[in-house]
Amino acid sequence: MSSPKPAEPDVAAASGKYSRRQWVTLVVFSLAQFCNAVCVSLQAPFYPGEAEKKGATASQYGLVFGVFELTVFLVSPIYGRFMTRLGPKFINNAGIFIVSVMCIVFGFLDRIKNSDTFIGFSFAVRIVEAMGNAAFITSAFSIIAKEFPKNVGAAFATMETFFGLGLIVGPTVGGALYEVGGYTLPFAAMGGVLLGAAVITTCFLPSEGAEATPEAQAGRGQFFAALRLPSIFLACFAIISASISIGFLQATLEPHLRSLKLSPVQMGLMFILNGSTYALLAPFWGMMCDKYLAPRTLITFGAVVVVLSFTFVGPMPFLPIKLSLPLCIVSLIIHGIGFGAVLVSTFAGAHRDALAHGFPDDLGTYGLVSGIWTSTFALGCFIGPSAGGVLMDYIGFDWTTVLVAALHVMVALSTGIYHCCATPPQVTYPAIHDSLARDKDERQTLLVPGRDDDDSTYGSAGSSRENLGTLP
Repeated sequence: MSSPKPAEPDVAAASGKYSRRQWVTLVVFSLAQFCNAVCVSLQAPFYPGEAEKKGATASQYGLVFGVFELTVFLVSPIYGRFMTRLGPKFINNAGIFIVSVMCIVFGFLDRIKNSDTFIGFSFAVRIVEAMGNAAFITSAFSIIAKEFPKNVGAAFATMETFFGLGLIVGPTVGGALYEVGGYTLPFAAMGGVLLGAAVITTCFLPSEGAEATPEAQAGRGQFFAALRLPSIFLACFAIISASISIGFLQATLEPHLRSLKLSPVQMGLMFILNGSTYALLAPFWGMMCDKYLAPRTLITFGAVVVVLSFTFVGPMPFLPIKLSLPLCIVSLIIHGIGFGAVLVSTFAGAHRDALAHGFPDDLGTYGLVSGIWTSTFALGCFIGPSAGGVLMDYIGFDWTTVLVAALHVMVALSTGIYHCCATPPQVTYPAIHDSLARDKDERQTLLVPGRDDDDSTYGSAGSSRENLGTLP
């Protein structure tokens, strides 16, 4: 089997510059990530109001937001497991196409007058859309981890920057288009844009290295072996908690701010605050993970910052402060700071920890870890709007913020304690490394830790084997 020579990426990484192939990959994925984020977030400012006009409750339309993420949670590990069998490029292209078509279809649901039928079709369309979204996200993250072995944090952060920009544009443009042309226009317009991005991705995404390779498939045992690692388990806990916070705000912020009597455009602008902060700071967090700080340090910091933001976004009921627009704006900006620190550091740290504990440095492991990250993020985004809608009905927005803040206190304490007390891993390598050592194929032999030219153990996090003793 022919394979690309590793010299070009290594030289580019060592010099701090990307190769042409890496630039093409990053640009194509960033464009697709931006358009994808626009499509999945544009309904936040106006869908709750439309659903209430049909007679739906906050619990019902909260579940419409949540079922999207529940589906991603369920199917992402499956995509991760079979990434190399189907080929990440095929999964990626199919996923973007499905999201674009379902976004357009969602724009015609307002024609349904019956409340139960409207909610039922909303569920159906969002489930199919989520299956496409999971395919795109998992495959994109896997290819990014493979193509940027020494800069995975920075490359992931770049993609997340464009995702954050999409979260900014989505609610803003969605609210504006809704005000101009009604319910259908935002979905038809932005779904069409994503369909164009799908064509660009199909044409320009490099095929070499993104083909199916069944021999590198991650097995079921590896999935549970990764979750049994305390560092990865804590990272999953942090991801779930952070995504609960953003999912809760996405579904309940608009009802919470109705007393301020904002216009649809103004309400859309409120939804961009944490997304824009996240987008602006994501490259900074990626650089910190790759070069300066251990990911768990940033996870702890980010969790503390999220606690601070949720203290005042309500504000909490026991504080002698009333809801005001300036206070809410500042709180959402602070949330974007902490949210970004947690997300970027967990992705970079999970790949680093998997390789440090002996998982092979191949596309199977990248798909495995990306599937876990995407799945746990989606689980939190399901719990956030679903439970958040129910809790808002029963205890109100302000008391629910207390629960979200308490969850992040647990993240900060557990991660901080583990960071201080854990010893560096005594690296043991699974049997696959022995078989790879006996394989004469140059590409596979380079995956075996212990060689002089090896950069895999902590390479995906921008560190060298000499750093083994200094990492938590």
